[in-house]
Amino acid sequence: MENLWGDTRSWLIAGSIAIGAIILSLVVHQVVFLLATRISKRKGSRFGNSFVHRARIPALFIFPLMALVLALPVAPFPSEIRVSLQRLLGLGVITAIGWAVILLVELATDAVHSRYTIEAGDNLVARRIRTQTELLHRIAIVIVVTVTVATMLMTFPSVRHIGVSLLASAGLVGLIVGMAARSTLANLIAGFQVALTQPIRLDDAVVVEGEWGWIEEINTTYVVVRIWDLRRLILPLTYFIEKPFQNWTRTTADLFGVVMLYADYRLPVDDARRELRQILESSSLWDKKVCALQVTDVTEKTMQLRALMSASSAPKLFDLRCYVREMMIQYLELKHPESLPLLRREDIAPAGDGNREWRSRSRT
Repeated sequence: MENLWGDTRSWLIAGSIAIGAIILSLVVHQVVFLLATRISKRKGSRFGNSFVHRARIPALFIFPLMALVLALPVAPFPSEIRVSLQRLLGLGVITAIGWAVILLVELATDAVHSRYTIEAGDNLVARRIRTQTELLHRIAIVIVVTVTVATMLMTFPSVRHIGVSLLASAGLVGLIVGMAARSTLANLIAGFQVALTQPIRLDDAVVVEGEWGWIEEINTTYVVVRIWDLRRLILPLTYFIEKPFQNWTRTTADLFGVVMLYADYRLPVDDARRELRQILESSSLWDKKVCALQVTDVTEKTMQLRALMSASSAPKLFDLRCYVREMMIQYLELKHPESLPLLRREDIAPAGDGNREWRSRSRT
């Protein structure tokens, strides 16, 4: 009876110590994050807000784990249970370290994002930095998770023995795995190339597969392109390494745009040139860098005019070109209607039978 009571008392003491440690750690967790939330709100710190947001849930696991690690030496568990708990807590510590490293990576990514925002007009540097950060962030998480899981498995002797046995046949296994995962590995390698050379960046305006849109996401193995009509085009990362595509914002977001006009020879080109400048100056879409109107071709019917203009981004340039087309057509209709291309008929001298002869004259 005394042995039973002794074992029961040891279990009660050990259990009370463990439960008390967990409760105390949860209280400390609440106090720490309550103070951190108030301090970050008072100072308006983006890093503090990011830390509170990202670390609160991991800390719910890490705080009790550390408390149990500290309480285990003084808790009177039986030796067999103590060994099992030590191994379990060891696995937990490895997981906590990996989680903490991932947390540091995410906090560093948030710090970069808060410093380099892509909402600004001239966001070339910000897009370059954020693209590198996003890719390296995902690659770092994959590496940390892989190392953490491998370290946990290596704590078991049986798994370590299996791993040594597998290494003996690494040639065949490596060949099979390499053939099965060659596309995945190619995309991962392409991710490193994209992060370093940056043929594309977040929010770049691109033309791929005959579609025009923006780079919305760059993931570990694929890229999401947001088409202008809000469709999404999903492409593997290797596409942007192996195939040609258009990047309209590779070195700068500034773009030139062209509007083609066709008019009769009677249109005074100098007046039309002045009108184009007035139209551009009346629009906030124009960046005031390029304005030109030139006669680029003539035919037996009309002359071709090219209006050249510039804008700070592809969406603004598209809207500006539409605006210039509308206003130039309105200008021709109001000021020089005789210069509009048209198809008309003119009667000439009567034919011998007394009927008038009609002739079509094309001016289109």
